[in-house]
Amino acid sequence: MSDPVNDYALDTIWRSARTYNGWLDKDVPETLIRAVYDLTKLGATSANCSPARFVFIHSEEGKQRLAPHLSEQNRPKTMAAPWVCIIATDMMFHEKIPQLFPHNPGAKDWFEDKDKRKDTADRNGTLQGGYLMLAARALGLDCGPMSGFSQDGVDMEFFSNKEETKQWRSNFLCSLGYGDESTIFARSPRLAFDEACQIL
Repeated sequence: MSDPVNDYALDTIWRSARTYNGWLDKDVPETLIRAVYDLTKLGATSANCSPARFVFIHSEEGKQRLAPHLSEQNRPKTMAAPWVCIIATDMMFHEKIPQLFPHNPGAKDWFEDKDKRKDTADRNGTLQGGYLMLAARALGLDCGPMSGFSQDGVDMEFFSNKEETKQWRSNFLCSLGYGDESTIFARSPRLAFDEACQIL
């Protein structure tokens, strides 16, 4: 059995972690972003289907392509972030099942039905987006997840021009960097166990 992680780790990943609206002028190297993905990819998904795709934007050119598709409220803080990740979902993820689930490559056929494939893609892709945030926090970064953007606009701008990305669909965005604590709000309430949970 594994021992629980210590309180410092729990504080870093959960208790003290917040959604940031502003960023310190501190470099985040590409090697750290790659390390975040290397943790993210280890998270569990159905049949290891791993439908999430991640577009990490760091360059000014990339941010300018993203800017027109952001809500007015989200644009300034997103442009100021060291990195912004488009968490997307590959709607043809099942094509990689033989690679990802080699002990049963025929599992690809489980997802031939378009509706079932979409349900699986949406569920597991979102799950992987959550893994990304936990991985980033575990490695000392802060996160600014958001959904205030035009999905159609982002998909057209970033995914429509290459054959390998034409079936990708944006899910949500997440800024990554070292957060400016002066930009966070007081933590909102959470539901108590008895309000949100049942034991049967």
